[in-house]
Amino acid sequence: MSLPESFSAIEPITEPEILASIEALPKEEDLPCDDGEPMETARHRDQMWLLIESLKAYWTDRTDYYVGGNMFVHYDPEQHQRVRGPDFFLVLDVEGTRERRSWVVWREGMRFPDLIIELLSDSTRQIDKGEKKQLYARVFRTAEYYLYDPFSQEFLGYHLRGAEYEEVPPDAERKIFSPVTGLWLVVRGEWLRWMTPEGILLPTPWELAEQARQRAEQERQRAEQEQQRAEQERQRAEQERQRAEQERQRAEQERQRAEQAERLLEEYRRRFGPLE
Repeated sequence: MSLPESFSAIEPITEPEILASIEALPKEEDLPCDDGEPMETARHRDQMWLLIESLKAYWTDRTDYYVGGNMFVHYDPEQHQRVRGPDFFLVLDVEGTRERRSWVVWREGMRFPDLIIELLSDSTRQIDKGEKKQLYARVFRTAEYYLYDPFSQEFLGYHLRGAEYEEVPPDAERKIFSPVTGLWLVVRGEWLRWMTPEGILLPTPWELAEQARQRAEQERQRAEQEQQRAEQERQRAEQERQRAEQERQRAEQERQRAEQAERLLEEYRRRFGPLE
């Protein structure tokens, strides 16, 4: 099945004949999901997961997107062996809750990635900047393409203009705005991070967990301080009660002494008569 020359990734396919042809093509479970090769280095792997997991955590209430990395994108329904495995890719306006082994374009309404990030290495640099860049522009029609080297921090951006990419260089703060996500991509330290328009870095799930732990610790400390204040108030109240009891006892003693003095006085009068 050949794609029409005027095909656009955002146009849904509704023609019955094309839909029937797609149904006859291999399904996700019939195709390989990756090449079995690990990422170049642990830092490449960590960078990929940082980009994926921080975006998923930020969009936790959304279900209209799919984000993946280091998994095959099957894009040619006639030559199934033609695949690419972007280090990071994002597809918008799709059902995002379903788990996928790979991204099979003809099983996803012919939806190609809207944004791709490739992590540069010595073995992939030439292909990422040449062959893949041309493929993503002319076949995938991917709106945004970014390149980042986790070791040298080289950072390049391209936005699709017509049939070709136009380079979008990072600004003085080493960031590029992504219209697809409404976020910035920014180099911070050794890492490529997502950042909100307000300038806040998207935390990773691990950073969110640490923030939650710190909030829980602060709540525990506040509860402990409240408990200590309550105990201090209880002790002050007990001291006040004891002082009041002592005052009551002194008053009782004074009353008893006065009564005893009155009895003695009465006894004296009885024996010796009134005092003159």
